[in-house]
Amino acid sequence: MPLSQQDTLLEFGFASGRSGRLYSLPALEAAGIGKVSRLPVSLRIVLESLLRNLDGKRITEDHVRQLANWQPQAARSEEIPFVVARIVLQDFTGVPLLCDLAAMRDVAVRFGKNPRIIEPLVPVDLVVDHSVQVDHFREPNALDLNMRLEFRRNAERYRFIKWGMQAFDTFRVVPPGIGIVHQVNLEYLTQGVYHRDGVYFPDTLVGSDSHTTMINALGVVGWGVGGIEAEAGMLGQPVYILTPDVVGVHLSGRLGEGVTATDLVLVVTEVLRKTQVVGKFVEFFGEGAASLTLPDRATIANMTPEYGATIGFFPPDEETANYLSSTGRSDQEVDAFCSYFQAQQLFGMPRAGEIDYSSVVELDLASVVPSVAGPKRPQDRIVIPELKRRFAQLLSKPADDGGYGKADQSLVARYALPRVGDIGHGDVLIAAITSCTNTSNPGVMLAAGLLAQKAVARGLHVPTQVKTSLAPGSRVVTEYLGQAGLLEPLEKLGFRVVAYGCTTCIGNAGPLDPEIERVVSEQDLICASVLSGNRNFEARIHAGIKANFLMSPPLVVAFALAGRIGIDLSSEPLAFDSNGVPVYLREIWPSQEEIGAALRQATDPEAYRRLYKAFARDNPLWEDIAAVTGEIYLWDPSTYIARPPFFDDFALEPPPLVSIRGARALAIFGDSVTTDHISPAGSIKSDSPAGIYLRGLGVTPDEFNSYGSRRGNHEVMMRGTFANVRIRNLMLPPGTDGQPVEGGAFARG
Repeated sequence: MPLSQQDTLLEFGFASGRSGRLYSLPALEAAGIGKVSRLPVSLRIVLESLLRNLDGKRITEDHVRQLANWQPQAARSEEIPFVVARIVLQDFTGVPLLCDLAAMRDVAVRFGKNPRIIEPLVPVDLVVDHSVQVDHFREPNALDLNMRLEFRRNAERYRFIKWGMQAFDTFRVVPPGIGIVHQVNLEYLTQGVYHRDGVYFPDTLVGSDSHTTMINALGVVGWGVGGIEAEAGMLGQPVYILTPDVVGVHLSGRLGEGVTATDLVLVVTEVLRKTQVVGKFVEFFGEGAASLTLPDRATIANMTPEYGATIGFFPPDEETANYLSSTGRSDQEVDAFCSYFQAQQLFGMPRAGEIDYSSVVELDLASVVPSVAGPKRPQDRIVIPELKRRFAQLLSKPADDGGYGKADQSLVARYALPRVGDIGHGDVLIAAITSCTNTSNPGVMLAAGLLAQKAVARGLHVPTQVKTSLAPGSRVVTEYLGQAGLLEPLEKLGFRVVAYGCTTCIGNAGPLDPEIERVVSEQDLICASVLSGNRNFEARIHAGIKANFLMSPPLVVAFALAGRIGIDLSSEPLAFDSNGVPVYLREIWPSQEEIGAALRQATDPEAYRRLYKAFARDNPLWEDIAAVTGEIYLWDPSTYIARPPFFDDFALEPPPLVSIRGARALAIFGDSVTTDHISPAGSIKSDSPAGIYLRGLGVTPDEFNSYGSRRGNHEVMMRGTFANVRIRNLMLPPGTDGQPVEGGAFARG
């Protein structure tokens, strides 16, 4: 039977009595196109996009039929042309895309065309959140000091972004100091359902950050892509993906007392890594999934790249609608969301047996226990009672076996430092409540505050050598922590608000005390960072810290108080109070009842509406950035922003393809090496190729900023490739100590 797109365009009713039109998936099934109602919910949302955008060119009837007849265990050879509703960018990856658009406008002018023909055809939101660094942390005005440094360092970039705001109609910007892109996306950018020309359709997107998947918690299909794919999507091209397998994760039971969503996601990451879900969709279902709060679901969805899937999706249900309402969406928007998904028969958490999945993974939430992950990979989970023993093993294990090769050294040696006291192996030097993974979750943030409150009441303090920081994912977090009376105890332990942006997790942890860095380097100390983020790859957090552990915000506070990673918090004292009495973690860990009472402060819709209303006017530093106007960019000399060379020899007729002959490998790497290792976003070393280049242009090392901040300049980034100080090029011979040579694959190779 031929497919008639028009026959699926039907009217549906709202609970409020309004009506709209949609491309009906139930009607598609009724027409005999496929057993759509048995498809995973995430695939049905992709199918709706195919049906709605069916034009016989980009998207054909065959595409619709193939996906409508998806078989759980079939071989995968067909691609899906997925047209998304919008694009979301963060500034590290967004600025290079804006450079490309500006360069395209130059080409249009060169050929006598109107430059405005270059315009994103899909709405684009850029959230400036990756440029702040933790230079100041325990001062009362740390937030203001860090933001002023950020604006001074990044003024050239911010002028360019402001130019883009006025040059492109479909390009919106959330300025610095508002929040992390994924939390802003969750709390503000998405409406859940959109409408155009009277037709309603679900929110879908791709983003230029791998953790775009956080939005999957809201029933939104979206994931992170590379810059080229994001740019193609901006220009209206479909995002092509191989038809995926869909792994169902059946969650049962309930999380136990004292167990957080962070503990759960570390288990999920470990289990799904072993299941091998790379390139697959993951969809959560069952009574356990329904029991999770939306922020708990967001924690799991955020870490999708860490377990390797394309998406980590939760179908929309009442909890989703409640979250939209409690975060300030209008009654009309929530009504549209619920009515649309109900009409499409997509509303409600699926139960076992209702959907056909490629495979099903079972996970009982009651089996989850407090854990951390590290010291080098997010999937390497360690339960709290095992951490001390495991860290001791890693210290003595050979480096080529994943350890640190310290068996021949005294592991209890301490090295004296002025102002600090002394440091040694296993000391915690960075403790950061950071990253979108957990700061979007009021439950774990309030737990951290409650634990801090109890620790302060017992007279505990954080050792001087620990660099503490609190980087909330949005200003709403500070609001509810303050309302609950929990900001003050966090501040007393050194966890002052340092930024509203991505800090420690992206490599913007900032410097340590120079004396600490010197001793760590000279003695080759294996010190630790503890953070509530999602990534802990080698040299990701700080070039000198080799052991990095992911954990929940309250555990970050606990390990900061302990001052060391080699401790069994289940049986050993966390610290000693002012009277010398031991304080155990179990004594100050907040109960679910205490967290629940504090949570009432975190669900005020008016706070979200107020803090996301006219946010540019709340930011005088942003307002003071001089706006550059005009339809084309003038490309002033800059070490931050440079015209991309792709269009230098551009012609209306492309030249013939040239064969690549005699190509040779530059580097060979081992397992678990990602683009984060190959092109880091962290600090630029003075003696690195990029550092030498910048110094040659008169830029002093204290003005280098980060690789990520300079992604708008291809000259810097070409020289930054393979700059990770811990990367190991296996083409190189071992060093004089017989161990693999680290860092600088180009320089050494």
